[in-house]
Amino acid sequence: MASIGKIARRSFLFGSLAVVGGAAFGAWYVARPAPNPLRTGDGEASLNPFVMITQDGIQLIAPRAEMGQGTHTTWAALLAEELDVDLDQVTVIHGPPAKAYYNTALLAEGLPNKGYDASGFMHSLGEAMGVLGKVFDMQVTGGSTAMKDGFERMRVMGAGAREMLKEAAARRLDVDRASLSTEAGMVIAPDGTQIAYTDLASDLEGIAPPNVQLKRPDEWRILGKTQPRIDVPAKSTGTAQFGIDTRLPGMKFAAVRMAPTRAGMKRFDGFEAGRMPGVEKVVDLDDGLAVIASNTWLAMQAVQAIEVEWQEARYPKTTEEAFAALDAAFEDAPNSTMRDDGDSLQMQGSEMIEAEYRVPFLSHAPLEPMNATAWFDGDKLRIWCGNQGPTFLRARCAEAAGLAEEDVEVTVTLMGGSFGRRGELDYAVIATKVAAAMPGTPINVTWSREEDMTHDFYRPPAVARMKGAVRDGLPVVFDAQVASPSIAAQALGRWIGFAPSGPDRGIVDGLFNQPYGIPNYRVRGHRAMIEPPLGFWRSVGASYNGFFHECFMDELAQAAGADPLEMRLKLTRDEWLPAFYCLEAVRDMSGWTGTTPEGTGRGLAMVYSFGTPVAVVIELQSTEGGIRLTGAWMAADVGVALDPGNIEAQLTGALAYGLSAAIGEEITFADGIAQQRNFPDYEPLRLSQMPPVTVKILQNQDRLSGIGEPGTPPAAPALANALFDLTGTRFRDLPLKKHVDFFV
Repeated sequence: MASIGKIARRSFLFGSLAVVGGAAFGAWYVARPAPNPLRTGDGEASLNPFVMITQDGIQLIAPRAEMGQGTHTTWAALLAEELDVDLDQVTVIHGPPAKAYYNTALLAEGLPNKGYDASGFMHSLGEAMGVLGKVFDMQVTGGSTAMKDGFERMRVMGAGAREMLKEAAARRLDVDRASLSTEAGMVIAPDGTQIAYTDLASDLEGIAPPNVQLKRPDEWRILGKTQPRIDVPAKSTGTAQFGIDTRLPGMKFAAVRMAPTRAGMKRFDGFEAGRMPGVEKVVDLDDGLAVIASNTWLAMQAVQAIEVEWQEARYPKTTEEAFAALDAAFEDAPNSTMRDDGDSLQMQGSEMIEAEYRVPFLSHAPLEPMNATAWFDGDKLRIWCGNQGPTFLRARCAEAAGLAEEDVEVTVTLMGGSFGRRGELDYAVIATKVAAAMPGTPINVTWSREEDMTHDFYRPPAVARMKGAVRDGLPVVFDAQVASPSIAAQALGRWIGFAPSGPDRGIVDGLFNQPYGIPNYRVRGHRAMIEPPLGFWRSVGASYNGFFHECFMDELAQAAGADPLEMRLKLTRDEWLPAFYCLEAVRDMSGWTGTTPEGTGRGLAMVYSFGTPVAVVIELQSTEGGIRLTGAWMAADVGVALDPGNIEAQLTGALAYGLSAAIGEEITFADGIAQQRNFPDYEPLRLSQMPPVTVKILQNQDRLSGIGEPGTPPAAPALANALFDLTGTRFRDLPLKKHVDFFV
């Protein structure tokens, strides 16, 4: 049967001119097609790194991870649309770590433009930059780029495969390829003869991929319509395999206890733990410990029984010290001035409205805790886990095991949530070290919830100092400064060993690039040089900058005596119409009038992130049991709605994630140790707290945009603005449960 194996150097990514590009760089290494990592047996065909046809059917080798966001379903739909098969005829498996699976869209997100106003040249530059992802082995799921990466790529792959199959049938039937048609996985001749794609697999050797023309949207059968999620049946029946479910013959189980200060150990005594019944071994990991045992629960109990003395943290030991460092960062020159429109003298001469906002550290808190299974035999290493960057993960695990990368096999499983956490590599590297302590035995390493939450790579805290001025009912000055540590510097250092210097866009993302036509508009970012472990958290900088920007926009509306929604409509109409239309949509859906009855509050926010404007209205009511969220309305412009049902699910889920953080989530530090250890300490949104959500999907943009993250940034400011409407008090720091009692 078909398998994923070592790179077959004779096979290359077809459609390279259409998909890979990169000639402008003038470097063959950058522009050349990536090798095909698939190998086939008799009667099978690997038409390209993404499509494999066997006698059993059609397989899509998906390079982007499935963590609940529906990526595998929509990528399969992109392929099926052009391949002329039904969605249920495509089986999806995750691809191996390979250059061919680099993300073509990820690096374009770092270009120094606002995004919504990018010219055709800037879009072309972004596409050209995408090929550099191959050089850096960026097989990454993240940045709301999966559909942007796959939209043309998968359709070209499907169309090319279809034409190759037609050519194989034409040669068998001795007819012209142009006379053949395709439908439901069959090549059909003019006389009615039908040949199944699966019967043509052995005839494809030596057939070159032809030029292809993609279908127009009005010809689509599958795309543009809600499709059944291909992962739902297995998840609904308990048969889906997540990383934590991995079971292998002779497997042992391990639990870890890493330094809560993220430093190391001064000493430990594992003698008694090693004598506990069922315990196989205590493993010294230098900066922590692991216990290998006959089951996970026993391993967790044993590792907690070990007496350990930890080294002190090398970052600020308390939350107060961390925020003091943020405040001090404002005294230094800005790391960036990503937007500086208008006249700075006008800013200095106006009567200013001023406000300061603060947000805390946050944990990713995925439902499935960190875990990985490793099997090391001295010469080879096999890893099973959910992860967002398998090429990076393979490299780090190979290094930890003392092996060449080609001797490490990574199987990417489904993920029970990630939100950026499984873009990190630590849990797989730890599993590698544990497996190396017991060669020849597969070890399932599972973190306790407490270990997971206290050893996260956190969303950093941030402080914003906002100034503005209004005239004739509109803002005329918007001057913002934000201080925060750099996520990118840390994460890129862990991934590829270095981080580019210069302005850090991530610190100000979601603040400098909002589509409002304010004549004097300046945004400066200040990098705070504190380094507790930080990582990409769903919507990254926009997760806090959306809160800063949209709460302050409401403050400016109040100062101007203007309705917050009408003011935003005036500011977006001539700046960027897709944002204007989103605001119109939530106005109409929610029945916004600008006034609310006693005991009811409504708030609005509109945030542009990852290429997508999302407007949200939140409605609250004061009840005897606390403040209750009674309604939410969302409108987003995605450019091209490939699967409306899945887009609605993504927007609703992202809103829930943002509301959860805004209401009750916060990580604090004492003695360098995170104080929140489990969900009772880090309380997520309850089902009873989630309001009914109405979603409208718009398609006014010229290009397809991201959808996995943009629903999160407007959640917190819409809620905070609704609380102001309800209570008359402006709350400028999160979480909001510190200020009001919410219904549970």
